[in-house]
Amino acid sequence: MGNQGIHIKELPELKNALLIAGFDGWGNAMDLSRAMASYLIRKLEAKYFARINPDLFYRYDENRPIANIEQGILKSVSLPNGSFYAVRTGLDERDIVILKASEPNLRWRNFTDELFSLCKKLDIATIITLGSMYDNVLHTDRIISGITSKEDVLSKLKQLDVIPIDYHGPSAIHSLIQSEGEKRGLQCISLWCHCPYYLQGATHFGLLSQLGSLLSSIGEFNLDTEELDTSWKDLNRQIQGLVEKNPEFQTMINELRKAKVRGSWASLKESTKKGSKVISLKDFIKPG
Repeated sequence: MGNQGIHIKELPELKNALLIAGFDGWGNAMDLSRAMASYLIRKLEAKYFARINPDLFYRYDENRPIANIEQGILKSVSLPNGSFYAVRTGLDERDIVILKASEPNLRWRNFTDELFSLCKKLDIATIITLGSMYDNVLHTDRIISGITSKEDVLSKLKQLDVIPIDYHGPSAIHSLIQSEGEKRGLQCISLWCHCPYYLQGATHFGLLSQLGSLLSSIGEFNLDTEELDTSWKDLNRQIQGLVEKNPEFQTMINELRKAKVRGSWASLKESTKKGSKVISLKDFIKPG
């Protein structure tokens, strides 16, 4: 059952559903986008019901399949993929569909057509795409920016401390979903987490918790983020310990703090584009 681009195992019956999409790839700094999708699937006990046809939307020479070989025996080959999961609340809360996928390499317009066709079948009225980017922010910051097409929704996002985005440059699949979805009468929101450029190699559980709380407020559903908060406290202690032992990192972070107070992020960003020091956490610690 299903169309060419999305293979449907069993179409769930949903009411006033919300679609939350987390993509790997260009807009997935510190793995926040896909990690949020994974967390939602697990905590909400979402059930798999459909998958993206990888042959249509991925270039295998750019997004290479993963081979699992043990003792000279090929056990499996995993293609780049995307899967849909559904949550039926049965309560006053709205139903939820979660898309966890690699960002398509090909046929973005065809992909959005397939996506919106599925949305129509599932009575999905709202789409929220998730992204994350590296920025001149501190690891203790919780900065999330966003875009939407409706003034009342934008006002609500501002009340939730979401910063309206001003941007001109290369785009991810999120922008096309936003643009085409609005043309079809869907309410579309795109949320972007701002990750510290100097800190790589781990998932930022603090930002994940902030994003989870934001999603639950916008989508009007309950989400327990205590696990994320606990993981962040542990990881933050390790980061602080690492920074305290390294004078170079201390200087860098102090400069960021001063720039934040002065409101001079833009000038600092220009000065740190070249030769910026990066902490790769995977070389030092094992995130929980």
